[in-house]
Amino acid sequence: MQNPKTLISEDEIRKRVDELAAQISLDYADKGELVLVGVLKGSFIFLADLSRRLSIPRHIEFIAVSSYRYGSTRSGAVRLVMDMRRSIEAKNVLIVEDIVDTGHTLDYLIKMLKSRNPASIRTCTLLHKEHSAEVDVQIDYCGFSIGDEWVVGYGLDYDEKDRTLPYIGVIEPDD
Repeated sequence: MQNPKTLISEDEIRKRVDELAAQISLDYADKGELVLVGVLKGSFIFLADLSRRLSIPRHIEFIAVSSYRYGSTRSGAVRLVMDMRRSIEAKNVLIVEDIVDTGHTLDYLIKMLKSRNPASIRTCTLLHKEHSAEVDVQIDYCGFSIGDEWVVGYGLDYDEKDRTLPYIGVIEPDD
């Protein structure tokens, strides 16, 4: 595995997370508690930084899904691995993702969570690979649009490596 080449610096990430938190805080001001649903594992660093910067009441839940994968290729099938512990009925929900690539995972989550009768559902992703989309999903808050590179760091990994890098780096997968 090679050393990742920096795509988005730690300072750029910090600035953009500040901007996203300010916009989300403004949009949800006077709407009661916001439920942030972090999609594990990749969103945990982004979610932590984003939630600390919000100026509104919030509650954090986690959910884990698995996209079936063969090497570095995704099949599009998604399954629930770990569910949230509290109900989201009549609550404002913000799904927090690390990256939206094909859109299959986010589409699955939106449909599943809508069936639980929240007051609203919006989406926030740190990274969006617009040109990789196979499913049209609404992204309400986006940190950065990127190309089709394989990225690691700030929660994202390749084979459970490089997840804790403080920046977003590009690598070439081994397979």
